[in-house]
Formats: sequence, structure tokens, C-alpha cells
Amino acid sequence: MNTEDTICAICTGIGGAISIIRIAGNDALKVGQKIWCGQAELSSKNSRKMLLGKIILQNGSVGDSALAVYMPGPNSYTGGDVVELHCHGGALATRQTLDTALQAGARAAEAGEFTFRAFVNGKMDLTQAEAVCDLITAHSDMALHLAERQIQGKLSDNIGEMRKELVDILAESESRMDFAGEDLDWKDDSIFIDKLEKIGAEIAKLLESGREGIVLRNGIRVVLAGKPNTGKSSLLNLLLGFDRAIVTQVAGTTRDTLEENANLRGIPVTLIDTAGIREATDMIEGIGIDRSHQSIKQAQVVFWLLDASAEDIDSEISEMNTHTVDKENLIAIWNKTDLVKHKTLPELPCPSVNISVINSTGIADLLDLFEKAVWEFPHTEEPEIAVNARHAKLLEEAIEALPGAAENLGDNDWELAAVHLRAAISALALITGEESDPDILDNIFSRFCIGK
Repeated sequence: MNTEDTICAICTGIGGAISIIRIAGNDALKVGQKIWCGQAELSSKNSRKMLLGKIILQNGSVGDSALAVYMPGPNSYTGGDVVELHCHGGALATRQTLDTALQAGARAAEAGEFTFRAFVNGKMDLTQAEAVCDLITAHSDMALHLAERQIQGKLSDNIGEMRKELVDILAESESRMDFAGEDLDWKDDSIFIDKLEKIGAEIAKLLESGREGIVLRNGIRVVLAGKPNTGKSSLLNLLLGFDRAIVTQVAGTTRDTLEENANLRGIPVTLIDTAGIREATDMIEGIGIDRSHQSIKQAQVVFWLLDASAEDIDSEISEMNTHTVDKENLIAIWNKTDLVKHKTLPELPCPSVNISVINSTGIADLLDLFEKAVWEFPHTEEPEIAVNARHAKLLEEAIEALPGAAENLGDNDWELAAVHLRAAISALALITGEESDPDILDNIFSRFCIGK
């Protein structure tokens, strides 16, 4: 991205009461002065003050009322000069103000370009920049808090400490190469080998958090499946807390997949209600059932509902076994247990739970099983740090270099030890952006919304 141009973009969603247009770059103040006028001058002497005035359109006419604030660099979000115009919300007024800024000499910002400039100007490292995107897209409190901690530098600090330790060991190795013939008071090799083992353990701990990071950032696809009239849509409505799906006593009411985002035990999920699986009675239902099969294949967790009150229990189980090959992601749910309170239900080859949607009983037990399926163990605390896929790949590269470094240090082969140490240091530096690949940077910042 070009960091020299003066850029501008709408930083708020269209349709709110207020819209913010951000202008950033060396000519941000000049552009702001061209398109805004008030009783107080927009200038360095009034920096960081919200000033009331009007937008001056390109033809010289007076446009919308707007507040303006000038934030000179380096103490701004981007690290450079920034002007923000706070005008009335609504698509027309906002677009008119943005067009005026573009005509005054700014260009339209690319996706993530403001945050990219903050990274380039040292306002944040790459992990913190990624966390800005995570914060915007967070779908649960846990994901939000995780992003906030990463913005505060929790992950950066961990990576920085490990990198510093490795640099110290590398400096010792290079000193021994440079002064091989000198009888100096060198530290014992075992000290450095112990440090490498501790760093390896720290990296392994970070890698274990990768699963949590994937879940919290990407969410989980949960499919509600089963035969018609087993209570799938009713369970969807109960988990959502409002009536999203139509529920009737008529079998086959749901004829297509229905998706809705939710939050279960702090885990962001996409709940997918599906058409009841049976022999289709018409072409439209057949298409819906085909989509049900596809959704089951793509699901990370399947809630298969079984009718505990059915006369042919074996048929219920057989249908489930036929359509769910992967039992590892399957939770069997015996619904309508309120109708058969004393009935003994058979054992199943997968985790199962007894519920009554109509009485809202057994839901906590269901969520316990769901939480265990996602985390593979009960999750009682928020993760302090959770790495993403990019971090994990680089951490794996770093940890793979450590055994070779330790072995060569033990053999007093300082040159080869330095090669392994540099590889580990470089991998950690790529995580925080102290070393960077332009293609990787483009990939990261292209995922941002325009205006951030």
C-alpha cells in the first residue's frame, strides 16, 4: 500500500445517527480546511478539539453541519496527521461529504489502510493489527475479550520475551565463533540448553491455544438434524431465545435449511435448522432434504434429534446411524421425554442427552455436551492468549529449530547452532511484523473493512 497519499473513507456503518469520515496523510489538514469551515479554525492550535461548523461543497455551497477534529501525528491512530468529520448519518449526507473530500485531493482508502499505516508507523505490531480485525468481527464476549487482550500486547509481549532470549543465546554463540581462541569466562552451555527447553515449552503452550483461537474467531457450525417432527425447529427457537423457525404439528414443515448466529456458552455458533430426513413427498421437499445431507457433511457439530415418544425407537436410531458417518462430532438428543417419563431409552454409540424442548428441561446438559465436544474438555476460564493459524504456522517453524540449536550448543558447534537460532528468531519476528513479507501483509490487511 502507498503510505504517502492522503486517504479518506467512511469509518462508520451507513444508517446510524452519526457518520464519521476519516482523512489521513500529510495533507489531511489541508483537505479538511478545504471542505470544512467553522467559527474556530481547523488548525494545529485547535488540535484535538471538536469544532462545530459546516461542510463546504465543491461548488462552494454550504452542506451538512459537521463536527471536525484535527489529530496531528504521531499521536493519532495511524501515527500520521488525521482529520475526522462527524456529520449526520444517512447514505446521502455521508456520501456527499466523502465525495467532497475526494474532490479536494484525498483518494479513497483501501481495505485496512488506516490500520496498515498504524503498523508501518510503529503504533502497533502485526499481532495487534490483526486483533483490530478480530475485535470488529467478534461474535461472543470471549472472542471480544481475547481480541482486546491481544490489542493490549499480551501475545506480542510473550513473543518478544522469547525472541529476546534467543537473541541473547545467538549473541553468545557468535561471540564464541569470533573469539574461539580466547580464554574467556564463558557461561556454561547447559544454561542455554535449559533456556531453549523453556522457550520450547512456552511455544508448545501457545500452539495448544490455536484450537481456542480457531473456535473463537471462526465460530462453530452446528446442524440440527433428524426425522420430521422431532423438534428441530423448536430447539432452534429455544436456543436462540426467539421464534425464528415456523413450528407446527405437520411433519415436514421445514423444507429448507435455515441459518442463524447465536452464542452458546461463550462460543460463537451458526445454528442450522434442516428439513426432516425422510423419503421426499415432492420435488421441493427433496431439494430441502438434499441440502440437509450437505449441511450434515459440512457441520462441525451435529445435534441429531430423536423422538423419545416414537413407537419404533429402533427406526429412529437406524435413521441416525445411516446419515451420520462421523460419530465424533455427533450429539444424539432424545426429545419429547416429557411424554415418556418412565421409558428406558437404549444406549447409543455417541454422547446423548434427554431433553424436553416444550418444558425446557435438559438444555443445560445438552450445552455441557456441546461445550465438551468443542473444547474436548470443560472450559471454565477465558483463554489469556489464543493464536491464529498464521501465528501457529510460524510458531511450529520456531519450535522445530530449537532441538537442532540445543544439540549443536551441546556439541560446541556454534556456527550450526547460530543457523538454527536465526531460523527460530526469524519465525518469531514474522509473527509480530519485525520482519515482514509484503504478500503476507496484503493478505492480512485485505480482510479489514474499508475505513479501519
